[in-house]
Amino acid sequence: MLNKYFRIIVGFMVLLMVALTYYVNINWLWFGVFIGVNLIQSAFTKWCLLETILMKLGIKKEGAGCSVK
Repeated sequence: MLNKYFRIIVGFMVLLMVALTYYVNINWLWFGVFIGVNLIQSAFTKWCLLETILMKLGIKKEGAGCSVK
């Protein structure tokens, strides 16, 4: 279940970044950079802030979020 929520939230954040970049300001691309860097660092550190937040909200960890543990 955690994996499903993770993918929905990250997908929404990427689409939001694209819309904000197009309609508001080009500097919203930095939001996309932030998302990408966090996904890459989680692959190496096996830690993801979004996964931690979702688990504290009570989402069950059936599959991996952004890192396999």
